[in-house]
Amino acid sequence: MLSEKKGNTLHGILLITLFSFSAFYIAEFPFVQRLSFSPLIVGIILGMLYANSLRNRLPQTWVPGILFCTKQVLRLGIVLYGFRLTFQSVVAVGLPAILIDVIVVGATIGLGILLGRLLKMDRDLTLLTATGSAICGAAAVLGAEPVVKSEPHKTAVAVSTVVIFGTLSMFLYPILYRAGMLDLTPSQMGIYTGSTLHEVAHVVGAGNAMGTEISDSAVIVKMIRVMLLAPVLVVMGLVLARSTKRRNGGQNMKTGKITVPWFAFGFLAVIGFNSFDLLPHAVVKGINELDTFLLTMAMTALGTETSIEKFRKAGAKPFLLAALLYLWLLGGGYLLVKYLAPAV
Repeated sequence: MLSEKKGNTLHGILLITLFSFSAFYIAEFPFVQRLSFSPLIVGIILGMLYANSLRNRLPQTWVPGILFCTKQVLRLGIVLYGFRLTFQSVVAVGLPAILIDVIVVGATIGLGILLGRLLKMDRDLTLLTATGSAICGAAAVLGAEPVVKSEPHKTAVAVSTVVIFGTLSMFLYPILYRAGMLDLTPSQMGIYTGSTLHEVAHVVGAGNAMGTEISDSAVIVKMIRVMLLAPVLVVMGLVLARSTKRRNGGQNMKTGKITVPWFAFGFLAVIGFNSFDLLPHAVVKGINELDTFLLTMAMTALGTETSIEKFRKAGAKPFLLAALLYLWLLGGGYLLVKYLAPAV
């Protein structure tokens, strides 16, 4: 009986693996590359297409394998994401850029929570959307999902919002900069791009369109935002646990116990290890490619749990929230860079 259960779980994992390989293949298409759609984004699209076509034909015994990908595989992917970062990059970019990143992340999440309440949105969906807008798009939404403990379709909705507005920014920023509508020096534009665009891929795409000087600083500033994911997840876990305990009147300690996301500390530990540059660059590159595949598996699995009907139930509010946060990033981020970053 146990071996049969393991076999069924393996079937679900293999299905997601097959979709993930397909996502990598499709991501190499020229028109997909022009959109800067990473395999993660292609994966969730494939998963959603499957969810709205052949999903009902999937044996229910395969579902545990899919859920395994949305949880355990996802957390491992977030930990290994740390191999893309080093603490040296933080020092190199300077204090003003770090300060701007911290303000952007804190203010975006705080504003998102406030707007979510005003819009009377679902709490989990509000947190996921705000975290994705504040830090690093889809990867941040994926990181927050185990802490928030939301339903898979809410994660997919949140990812969709950051993909839409991040992709828009990737084309908008170079246009505004070349037209002279942004009174920023190249170094300031790099900080602005890195501190306000959603996805790492979007920062790379926009930066490359504006020149190497802007691109290099933009990516470093963006990676500092990514590093803020760990402390944000820890704080979020503590706050959510205490909130749950308070709602229960403090009577059910088990329900309201504080659970700290271990993978957030694993993420920081990996960054620290990578900062010593102990592994050959070829090995680190291989780990990063594996990590991208694991995150693609997680995104694909989330997509297979998301139907059009669930999007309808979510309504237009998540996209309205993401749009309002986008306007804050555009305007508020610009003012922060203009007055806090030196014009060099």
